[in-house]
Amino acid sequence: MIGVAGTAGAEVTVTLMPSESAPIIAKEMYGQFTEHLGNCIYGGIWVGEDSKIPNTNGYRNDVIEAIRELKVPVMRWPGGCFADEYHWMDGIGPRSERPRMVNTNWGGTVEDNSFGTHEFLNLCELVGVEPYISGNVGSGSVEEIQKWIEYMTATDGPMALLRKKNGREKPWKVKYFGVGNETWGCGGNMTAEYYSDIYRRYQTYCKNYSGNTLYKIASGGNASDYHWTDVCMKNAAKMMDGISFHYYYVDDWAAKGSATDFSDDNYYMTMGHVYDINAAIEGHSKVMDKYDPERRVGLMIDEWGTWWDVEPGTNPGHLFQQNTMRDALVAAVSLNIFHNHAARVKMANIAQFANVLQAMLLTKDEQMVKTPTFYVFKMYIPHMDARLVPLKVDCDVLEVHGRKAPVVSATASQKDGRTTISLANILLDKAQEITIDLGSIIPVKNGKPVAVGVQGEIISAKDIHDFNGFGEAEKVNIKPFKGADLKNKTVLKVKLPAASVVTLSIG
Repeated sequence: MIGVAGTAGAEVTVTLMPSESAPIIAKEMYGQFTEHLGNCIYGGIWVGEDSKIPNTNGYRNDVIEAIRELKVPVMRWPGGCFADEYHWMDGIGPRSERPRMVNTNWGGTVEDNSFGTHEFLNLCELVGVEPYISGNVGSGSVEEIQKWIEYMTATDGPMALLRKKNGREKPWKVKYFGVGNETWGCGGNMTAEYYSDIYRRYQTYCKNYSGNTLYKIASGGNASDYHWTDVCMKNAAKMMDGISFHYYYVDDWAAKGSATDFSDDNYYMTMGHVYDINAAIEGHSKVMDKYDPERRVGLMIDEWGTWWDVEPGTNPGHLFQQNTMRDALVAAVSLNIFHNHAARVKMANIAQFANVLQAMLLTKDEQMVKTPTFYVFKMYIPHMDARLVPLKVDCDVLEVHGRKAPVVSATASQKDGRTTISLANILLDKAQEITIDLGSIIPVKNGKPVAVGVQGEIISAKDIHDFNGFGEAEKVNIKPFKGADLKNKTVLKVKLPAASVVTLSIG
């Protein structure tokens, strides 16, 4: 059942509480995830130099431009579950000589290894993205991981000589290295106690070569598995820089539901589930604080997002799903929540970048579509590396099948003399009247507030089910927003349409 707690129709107030001691919103919260799964890599990013699709060194030109447009800060590769059956030496050397393998996790597709270490790291270098490598702990050895790091980052030595033989003279810079993936499941079905010992062993051989310094990330628990976090932090916190956890907005894995055909009730259930991630972050953070009160170790949400049934007629193992205005609202509310935990959350990687799950981009041969989620990420760029402005939202709260979901979600940040406020209204049928007192952020001269300008952008749709299809005009994208009215220089009145996301720039 869905009900409303609070005064229905009451005006919403947002109270800003700027503080110089507030944390910086790490740009890495806007990270992406690229796995050898379906058409994320092949067809989504990589088409090869001989493709008729316009490309640069085998990478789709339209995708290159989209990565740059989003200012993607970090990209995780090669998985995911695929990472723990991936042996990196199969993906180096002449492509015609690379061995093939069966991708047993994702549809039994034959993997030809034409996209390997050089292809990924060269892409990151081309577009200015920090690489995040997931090491194979599930089926790989300590020696294999050690040699991979040496191959990528060493100036000299046997692996560096092999890299040079394969055409790359100087080493790459690789900051983020994950020691295993979902080791509680597809990465080895380990216990927390066993993995914490495995982590201690493997990380010992994750060496720093030639001035490259690794940021080592432990494989954390699933969703709200605080026991896993407790054991790993107790046993290995001093040996890690970050610990991950994964969170997908799925209630029933046997019946996840359609990406495009869903009821209002299902929509509100999803939004209620989205708000649950706040409690999960708080739970993991509380455990981490016991062993790391200085908050040196980062919490890395390196897989998150929606997971619907695949589109009819597609390979069930390729996880291709459409992306509607519902997904845009999921993204906005999630990012707002992540910002509030910026003191502990240092990275988040939405799953996945292209053609898989809650993707930024969908491709079909030479065509490419930017999804509603893409446009939320683009609208939120001003929050990257900005100082969080803590805030309080007073609004109605939905009771959604036992979950609580505030009808308005908000976040704010400051950078380069400007304040950015992002707002999301999750109600499908009702606009929200919002009052924001800007007095705490407006500069004062001679005892009077200085006049500032307000610019706005909005993402909305005529229907919550709308998506951007191939060969069609975009139904969901960014448009100018004119619904903000600044009164007496300090009070901002905002009429936030139903099921919309708005970002305001003030300064």
